[in-house]
Amino acid sequence: MVAKQKILIVDDDNNIAELISLYLTKECYDTKIVNDGEEALKSFDTYQPNLILLDLMLPGIDGYQVCREIRTKSNVPIIILSAKGEVFDKVLGLELGADDFIIKPFDSKEMVARVKAVLRRYQAPKTETVVTTDVKIVEYPDLTINLTNYTVIFKGKTVDMPPKEIELLYFLASSPNQVFTREQLLNNIWGYEYVGDTRTVDVHVKRLREKINGHSAWEIATVWGIGYKFETK
Repeated sequence: MVAKQKILIVDDDNNIAELISLYLTKECYDTKIVNDGEEALKSFDTYQPNLILLDLMLPGIDGYQVCREIRTKSNVPIIILSAKGEVFDKVLGLELGADDFIIKPFDSKEMVARVKAVLRRYQAPKTETVVTTDVKIVEYPDLTINLTNYTVIFKGKTVDMPPKEIELLYFLASSPNQVFTREQLLNNIWGYEYVGDTRTVDVHVKRLREKINGHSAWEIATVWGIGYKFETK
């Protein structure tokens, strides 16, 4: 029997949390509900979820801090749930490492679809069980991007990146010196299921630059007013 994927629901409104749990349970997910940030951090270690649905406005430790602390030790996907729909809140959540942002009140079908989409993106192929001849690797001086096993090696060391960052980097590096608009990157990497804005791309590029901070032979370059390109020198 295949083990159910586990989803940790963190929301101080227990009625909303129970409703979310009901919809996800119908989709054959295992769920656990906690109502504050401190309990969320404890449950993360004991429950070991495959995904976290995280409210921002929590008593004690807020959702931003929960997201920040989890990101110091894990790349588990995090979807933020919040009644705060300002662009600043969305960008801050993404900068802290969240994978998606859903504004309350939300449609239950959309919430479930986003959970499924994010989980699919995080199911990277396992090289020990999957045999394939379609190896997706792009190499440059001091940089190897392997989309087959979702690894990035920079200057001889493996760089810890969530799947979306690796996919974005691979996409850009696969077409050196080609300029892509933010809309093109959003469509190609996040797909039609993602309902977001182009700031999502900017946030992920910023994270990539922090982790692989340029090279004499290549860089992720900004094309002002248009978008980005992987520039070779």
